[in-house]
Amino acid sequence: FCEHPHVYTLGKSGHESNLLVNEQELKEKNATYYKINRGGDITYHGPGQVVGYPILDLDNFFTDIHKYLRYLEETVILTLAEYGIKAGRSAGETGVWIDAENPQKSRKICAMGVRASRWVTMHGFALNVNADLNYFGNIIPCGIVDKAVTSMDKELGQKVDEQEVKKKLERHFADLFNCTIV
Repeated sequence: FCEHPHVYTLGKSGHESNLLVNEQELKEKNATYYKINRGGDITYHGPGQVVGYPILDLDNFFTDIHKYLRYLEETVILTLAEYGIKAGRSAGETGVWIDAENPQKSRKICAMGVRASRWVTMHGFALNVNADLNYFGNIIPCGIVDKAVTSMDKELGQKVDEQEVKKKLERHFADLFNCTIV
């Protein structure tokens, strides 16, 4: 797990036009921008997010990147359920969503972008715990124009202990992957 300073990252399948600010505006917001080698489009990382970068040799589990993504999503879904947040998947869109079945209310709480080389995973997920959601206004998150972004603190109406969230994520990950976290 880690926490990044304000940064926007663009995945291999992304479009630079989804960054809505110029270089000067990035400086004013104390943010940076990088093109990186993960899947997905553009996203924001910053304080108040729990970012997880699991490094697994999928040869030891299963060689199916889509199954891997669904397990990562399930890790987050189970964690959010412990806080009384009902989350799930949105058909055809990677990540974790709230009210995914209702397009007018649907909002993303966790973005995912991964890469695997010889079945060894890289990159991962970014769960908005206490994130400043205003930073998402500078991009078209994940290239999706018609859905909002949310965070645990916004959904619950109070700040959330990020260390506690990490422990819960770790436990669910270990259970789903039937592994020990080191």
